[in-house]
Amino acid sequence: MKITKICCIGAGYVGGPTMAVIAQKCPHIQVTVVDLNAERIAAWNDENVDNIPIYEPGLSAVVAEARGRNLFFSTEVDKAIDEAQLIFISVNTPTKTYGKGKGMAADLKYIELCARQIAQVAKDNKIVVEKSTLPVRTAEAIKNILDHTGNGVQFQILSNPEFLAEGTAVEDLLHPDRILIGGDTTPEGQEAIQALVDVYANWVPTDKILTTNVWSSELSKLTANAFLAQRISSINAMSELCEKTGADVNEVARAIGMDSRIGSKFLKSSVGFGGSCFQKDILNLVYIAKSYGLNEVADYWEQVIIMNDHQKRRFSTQIVQTLYNTVAAKKIAFLGWAFKKDTNDTRESAAIYVANDLINEQAQIAVYDPKVSQAKALVDLDYLESRSKEANAKQLQFFASPYDACQGAHAIAVLTEWDEFQSYDWQKIYDGMQKPAFVFDGRNLLHRAEMEAIGFVYQGIGS
Repeated sequence: MKITKICCIGAGYVGGPTMAVIAQKCPHIQVTVVDLNAERIAAWNDENVDNIPIYEPGLSAVVAEARGRNLFFSTEVDKAIDEAQLIFISVNTPTKTYGKGKGMAADLKYIELCARQIAQVAKDNKIVVEKSTLPVRTAEAIKNILDHTGNGVQFQILSNPEFLAEGTAVEDLLHPDRILIGGDTTPEGQEAIQALVDVYANWVPTDKILTTNVWSSELSKLTANAFLAQRISSINAMSELCEKTGADVNEVARAIGMDSRIGSKFLKSSVGFGGSCFQKDILNLVYIAKSYGLNEVADYWEQVIIMNDHQKRRFSTQIVQTLYNTVAAKKIAFLGWAFKKDTNDTRESAAIYVANDLINEQAQIAVYDPKVSQAKALVDLDYLESRSKEANAKQLQFFASPYDACQGAHAIAVLTEWDEFQSYDWQKIYDGMQKPAFVFDGRNLLHRAEMEAIGFVYQGIGS
């Protein structure tokens, strides 16, 4: 089957950039991204591409090139489903907050709603592609819904997990390490796989396109994220030991990273990992393992999350203890709220949890982040339900300038590794702060010797 029309349900951090790059690289294919959120679609269609809802280096240029030519953003979900031969499902699969599997299992209600809508609308054969991160055997559930509630048309279900890193998503899409496609071993399944392979082959070398069965593809995504998160928790565990023994975690990471069996990636010690995938996917893996009675496997992976939570708590505790065991009414400046640099995504950001701990201690939090708004941060805090919305709004304030955020502060906490933080006039910041002026560098971004030469009391992670 030659694909000429693609539909993607979900205009979020995965669907938007992925479809933009497909449209750019495949001008002969019409790509329509649909979402029920009219405000989000309007932002994607904003005349000024700098105002699209997702900040990702290089993304606005890709959208500018393809939008209106063969890339469209719409709220007309049924129309797009009806016209497309290939449908990506790229909707949110958050961790359940209710019922069985609460706090661990993926909530698949949005996936099921998509499947039922596709079944209802489709009048001819479709290829349906799982793009969201999903637990193993989800494809089976989708197929059951499509086969039993549809109009007698044939559906092929493929798993095509994303391996994007936010902040480098466009580069990852243009030059991927691999593309993974899972499908049925039947002739029809193989034909569907080939149809999707042919789409990616417009710009991805075929030796980087791997095909598997559906179950292997689904589990590969969870496993990849679990392994990456495990590395971060491992080096963070060593950071605490380094602080007690006089070792330097950066030197340890450099030494072990030169071992070709280990490698240097994801060995950067910090206040802890965030983002939408790592925690969610590991919890999902834990839940799957427990559901099969594999308690030791579940405990092993759960420890990665436990270590990450500990690292965040340890950071906020360190701030309180260093500031003479009280931060009540003290101004603590946060540099960064996003979970990592070069993105406006704040999901599971360490900043949320550190801020929550410090507000519990009655601190005043002053935040500067180049891409995140106060409204977004307050939604993040309110989600924890630790206190009233009014109380959060009273204790958390955003500033348009880092210098204003730090003016009069007792301490600075670096929570995101934005490059621009290194280029600030730190002497000016120091002059405007309460003394002694403390810097808690949760990303080991700044240079200790330079900061101490200015007069700061500097504390990094793991040294």
